[in-house]
Amino acid sequence: MSPAEGDRDPQRILIVDDEPAVREALQRSLAFDGFDTEVAVDGADALEKATVYKPDLVVLDIQMPRMDGLTAARRIRGAGDTTPILMLTARDTVGDRVTGLDAGADDYLVKPFELDELFARIRALLRRSSYAAAVSAQAQKDEALTFADLRMDLATREVTRGGRQVELTRTEFTLLEMFMAHPRQVLTREQILKAVWGFDFEPSSNSLDVYVMYLRRKTEAGGEPRLVHTVRGVGYVLRQGGAE
Repeated sequence: MSPAEGDRDPQRILIVDDEPAVREALQRSLAFDGFDTEVAVDGADALEKATVYKPDLVVLDIQMPRMDGLTAARRIRGAGDTTPILMLTARDTVGDRVTGLDAGADDYLVKPFELDELFARIRALLRRSSYAAAVSAQAQKDEALTFADLRMDLATREVTRGGRQVELTRTEFTLLEMFMAHPRQVLTREQILKAVWGFDFEPSSNSLDVYVMYLRRKTEAGGEPRLVHTVRGVGYVLRQGGAE
C-alpha cells in the first residue's frame, strides 16, 4: 500500500538538491509513489522550508552552494529536530560516510543510485521514525535499559557509558536499543536487519556492519572494553568479555 492510501495523510518528504533535473526527477517519482513533496535549492532554503513544511523525512544533497548539506544537517540537529535525514553524495569513502553521519544524517546514499534503492531507504527510515515515536510513548513506563556500565534512557534518548555521554544518531540508537533489549542473546543478521532497517535489505548488506563499527567506535571511545561482539557467520551479541 502506498503512503497515500487508506485514511492516513501522505508522508511529507523535503527534497534538497541544487540540480533542477535531480529535484524534478525525485519529486515526480516520489509523488507517483504516493508521497507529498516539497523542494529546496540549498541548505539555507531547506532550513526555511522545513520550518513551514514540517517534513517526515529530508533527502539532502551534500555538495550545494550557499549552505551545503553537512551544515544544514548540523543546524537541523542543533535545533533539536530529529526528522530523519537521508544524505546524497558522490563521495563514497568511509571517512565521508562518518562525516555525514556525525553531522546528523540517519543514512547515506551514493550517487548515482537506483530509484528502487532510494525508495527502500526512505521506507526503512520512515519505519524507524515510527518505531522511535512508539518507543517515546512507551518510555513513560520504561525508565531505562542498562547493561554493564552502559545506560540508555528511553525517555530522554540519552546514552552514557560509565557516566560518559555517548552521542548517537537515530539509527545507532535504535540498533543499540535492540542489543540492550536482548542482552547476552545472539541476534542473527536477519533479525537485526528486519527490526532496524525493515524488509528492504538482504542479509548480506554491509549496512549493519558499518553501523556496528560506528556504534563500537562511540561506545569504546573512552577506552572501555567491547560489549558488542561478532558471532561469525551468525550475527552479533551484547555481552561482557571474551574474544571475537
